[in-house]
Amino acid sequence: MKNYFSIQDIDSLSNWVDEAIKMKKNPLSHRTLGVDKTIGLLFFNPSLRTRLSTQKAALNLGMNVIVMNFTGEGWSLEYGDGTVMDQGNSEHVREAAQVVSQYCDVLAIRAFAKLENKEDDYSEKVLQSFMKYATIPVINMESATGHPLQALTDAITITEHKKNKKPKVVLSWAPHPKALPQAVANSFVEMMQHTDADFVITHPVGFELASQITKEVPIDYNQENAFKDADFIYVKNWSAYQDYGKTKSDGASWRITKDKMKLTNNAKFMHCLPVRRNVVVDDAVIDSKNSIVIEQANNRTFAAQLVLKKILENN
Repeated sequence: MKNYFSIQDIDSLSNWVDEAIKMKKNPLSHRTLGVDKTIGLLFFNPSLRTRLSTQKAALNLGMNVIVMNFTGEGWSLEYGDGTVMDQGNSEHVREAAQVVSQYCDVLAIRAFAKLENKEDDYSEKVLQSFMKYATIPVINMESATGHPLQALTDAITITEHKKNKKPKVVLSWAPHPKALPQAVANSFVEMMQHTDADFVITHPVGFELASQITKEVPIDYNQENAFKDADFIYVKNWSAYQDYGKTKSDGASWRITKDKMKLTNNAKFMHCLPVRRNVVVDDAVIDSKNSIVIEQANNRTFAAQLVLKKILENN
């Protein structure tokens, strides 16, 4: 494995999850693997868990870490081929990626969707350009359309908490005051397609994810019906795919409440964080004993550490 761009880069999800859980018991077991190696973290968008967990994972492997925030520190980049650069962008990704490759051994990038043009976002120009021109491995720390580190984290978390071999897992849309990308939901769906589970997506009509991602996954437009007998409720907002970037102003009825959770099989509540309390989910739910969002966030370190370990071993 050179790059970790999507959940499809995992050859065996169950084996990866087992290895991550084993690593979690002894996080420093490979602390010499990355000695004298450097990872560069490039952020085009804000981060808390992704930044700190990836740094911690690299440190656990003995790596040096360089962090750069392009929001206020880097030159604005041009991605187009043959562009006459007489406007705002100061540097072409062709040079930037090659230069960074001389400073680092691994590169990790976070670049969200702009939600202005579907074709532009789904072309993944930032990640794809860096993978094209960089001479070192590239890790996706959330791109316009995917968050494979989060999805691996979620697989680890579900495995640790499931009480039966084939749990019922529900991915539920929830309201949010602004439009959000489909990245987390996309990668979660892709991950669940490699998992032995009864998986259902529930959301309002008009908020279908890309059909090339959901494929044959059942969709229930009745949230309360979808929640019945569920073992895990994974909650995330996403904006519309067809009416691209649009959100629902009257979606409050989709908020996760204590009464809705009573419909489940004493389900665990999951969310990737950050979360808007009492908009996405009630305090009574996220603060309950069935909420595993903090443990879920902790697993971000071991998902990132496993990806880094495999890249270091193979390069």
